[in-house]
Amino acid sequence: MEKPSNLLLKLSRRLFESLEEQEKFIAALVNPQFFSPSILWCQPKPEISPFLVETPLIWQPQFIDRLALGEKPGQHTLHNQGYFYCLDFSSVFSASILLAITQSIHTIFDMCAAPGGKSIFAWKALEPELLISNEVIGKRLGMLISNLKRCQINPSIVVNRDSSIFAESIPASTNLVIVDAPCTGQSLLAKGEKAPGCFHPTAINKSANRQKRIIANSAQIVASQGYLAYMTCTYSPEENEQVCEWFLSRFPQFKAVKVSHLQEYQSHLTTIPCYRMFPQNRLGAGAFAVLFQNTAEGESQQLDLGALSAVWMNSNNNCA
Repeated sequence: MEKPSNLLLKLSRRLFESLEEQEKFIAALVNPQFFSPSILWCQPKPEISPFLVETPLIWQPQFIDRLALGEKPGQHTLHNQGYFYCLDFSSVFSASILLAITQSIHTIFDMCAAPGGKSIFAWKALEPELLISNEVIGKRLGMLISNLKRCQINPSIVVNRDSSIFAESIPASTNLVIVDAPCTGQSLLAKGEKAPGCFHPTAINKSANRQKRIIANSAQIVASQGYLAYMTCTYSPEENEQVCEWFLSRFPQFKAVKVSHLQEYQSHLTTIPCYRMFPQNRLGAGAFAVLFQNTAEGESQQLDLGALSAVWMNSNNNCA
């Protein structure tokens, strides 16, 4: 096995008390293995699956199939026709916290949406009246719009602005806000991809500060009794549990919701109900997820599509 860096060793000791788990975690990053692909069915499943399918996990939604290792669903004609969306099973894990929402959801706002997997999962799981997918990085917009159109996600709008603009223009207006936060991307290593400097304290702190700004802005557009889902694909506590602790200290009207189907994945690094997947479990490269609810009383604001259109009409990024 390749020798792990000192920063990776330090992180493994913070994450796991057991030396065995530390070694398994490090091995998963230093000698990455392939994970089974998964797909999200946007259209009804064929009676006979065109793929070899693994036995579903107990919490796995009906519209998700985890495929046998080696299947290549992206090359199938049904993919091009928009029947399904390909996504990492770690993303399924993160997005499954949305299954704990029992109330009717009228509007979903995905704050960091590209390439669109969490938006599509939320649309399929919760059947909102409107999906708004935002992506602040302009060069990622094309892929987001293409995926939503290919998968026939309607009605949906794509916007391209900083989170602070929405905090000002559409406060307390949205039943569910999803923040799949930009992060150091440490789990990329478990997939054999590059993530230079991802364990360096400077990069982690910079990322955590950006995450706090985004989640704080996002909280301001959550309606009374609405939800805020926070997710990352990284391992550092600074970007995960510590962001949650910071958030709850500054927005005490929010509470973390227990997600019973993920209870065995509860993070042992905090008492806050939040959930982690690690690569040594061989389901996915890694993920962190938490679901908050705004317990504040009061009238929710009507979503002002006029204010929103001022954001998106100018750049012609609507996706009908």
